[in-house]
Amino acid sequence: MDPAFDRVEDERETSLRPRLLGDFVGQDRLKENLGLFIQAARGREEALDHLFLVGPPGLGKTTLALIVANELGVDFKPTSAPALEKPKDLAGILTTLGERTVFFIDEVHRLKPALEEMLYIAMEDFELDWIIGQGPAARTVRVPLPPFTLVGATTKPGMVSGPLASRFGISLRLGYYGAGELETIIRRSAAILGVEVDGEAASLLAASSRGTPRIANRLLRRMRDFAQIEGRGKVGLKVVRAGLERLEIDELGLERLDREILRAIITTYGGGPVGAETLAISVGEGVDGLEDYYEPYLIQAGLLARTPRGRIATAAAYTHLGLESPREDGRLLF
Repeated sequence: MDPAFDRVEDERETSLRPRLLGDFVGQDRLKENLGLFIQAARGREEALDHLFLVGPPGLGKTTLALIVANELGVDFKPTSAPALEKPKDLAGILTTLGERTVFFIDEVHRLKPALEEMLYIAMEDFELDWIIGQGPAARTVRVPLPPFTLVGATTKPGMVSGPLASRFGISLRLGYYGAGELETIIRRSAAILGVEVDGEAASLLAASSRGTPRIANRLLRRMRDFAQIEGRGKVGLKVVRAGLERLEIDELGLERLDREILRAIITTYGGGPVGAETLAISVGEGVDGLEDYYEPYLIQAGLLARTPRGRIATAAAYTHLGLESPREDGRLLF
């Protein structure tokens, strides 16, 4: 994809991000607790305790990290674990942090062990161990760091090492959004984008967004395109229905590859169980994409089940695809 196009899409996504906790829709209990922690840290004029954010992609982990910085009135320095190749990369960032800066690491489960070990001391003692010299003349120097807040975000908390996870004082888990919350997000984003969306259209978009704000905003932008060319600028129900059909998204928010995954399990592997690698090869998708993007929503929607032996299509998956469900003694197997 064209890097220039990526930058434009990133800028559009950033413009839709809420900047303060009061503007963040959904995750009510999480917001209540986080707001209290921020208020307490601000009152003491201290750095907020290190924050661990867990949840599927697109639910607002990066946005929450930015909101924390805005609410505290401090600098925000983002990066991602894959971008940190060597200890000097991490050291270079840590030594430039200002007082109480929010340092955000996305995909924190992908940090290399040497970088994790460097973070242990930085998080606990606000110091950095650095080796000067080589061989017998090498010595370790501890460099003081200003108090800061590390925000680590991950879609795979099980892959974060115990020692690192235990150093986060605050752990928050984001869940999928309800249709009403997504509809509110769509209306807010439509106002920012300057596009008119009627009630039924917003409801259908919300129902087709896989419980994920990022997808809701992406669909809204695509519907705006369809409306501009074919709908006289207004995103109405007719435009949304036609647009979703052209994007091959059904009434549950399933994309073409979602249906191919379910169909492969049912028709190729007799309903399952089938292993993730075999299934990924069957549909031409990477295992990471299958497990991180497609499976969580299919499981949430009750269409797929993970078992120790592999993936199984549920009775609801057969019904959704219009296929006859397997039965045993007149009862559904799944």
